[in-house]
Amino acid sequence: MKKCLIGLLLVASPLMTWGASEELRFGVDPTYPPFESKRPDGSLTGFDIELGESLCSELQRRCVWVENAFDGMISALKGRKFDGILSALSITEARKAEIAFSNTLYDTPARLVAPQGSQLQPTAESLRGKRIGVQQGSVFETYAKRMWGLKGVEVVPYQSSDLTYSDLINGRLDAAFDDAIAVSEGLLKKPMGKGFGYAGEVVKSPEIFGPGTGIGLRKNDTALAGEINQALERLHRNGTYERIARKYFDFDISPK
Repeated sequence: MKKCLIGLLLVASPLMTWGASEELRFGVDPTYPPFESKRPDGSLTGFDIELGESLCSELQRRCVWVENAFDGMISALKGRKFDGILSALSITEARKAEIAFSNTLYDTPARLVAPQGSQLQPTAESLRGKRIGVQQGSVFETYAKRMWGLKGVEVVPYQSSDLTYSDLINGRLDAAFDDAIAVSEGLLKKPMGKGFGYAGEVVKSPEIFGPGTGIGLRKNDTALAGEINQALERLHRNGTYERIARKYFDFDISPK
């Protein structure tokens, strides 16, 4: 009887969904408030963190957060260091060539930030000869290098946004280019951000920025993608997504 049971389990195991695992490991770079950051005690906080924990709860799995540098997220995912990337990862065609994505989580605008009164605009003409800081590996780096970097603008990549803001405050940069909400929470709303503000209008580029952010997944993890998308739909329906979003944002970030 034991041999028969073992045989059945061995036959059944390839058909079991990904959800049979007890853990769901998310890669995160906690240097990007209000999406993901660390509290003084070292614990993680932010919209992505709470959303991820809620998704795990829906899937009856335990969330495990694996810290990783943002510019190495995709290679770490493909190397199976974690199961998904939940770290403000924009859905772009270039990334879709390497990995899969969940349904869109949210869509937030891109803005240039500079000292107040600088008169800078997010155009190559206005920024020619200037030093512009961006997060390494981000869509903001891609846009800045493609649209400005070939036209006399020095684009300076940083490992994290907080390092970018530090150099901006200390005068080593003329401006920074980032997610508008991240700039607001990481710089403008803080005492160190006094004297800085958005420069020019929202920068739009569907080709580069894509439809918003999603959870990055390995292409062959189709069962996991289906489970995450179904859980995300339930969070929208039961009001959990909206409740979490209201804690961090004062306007609607849900995908249109």
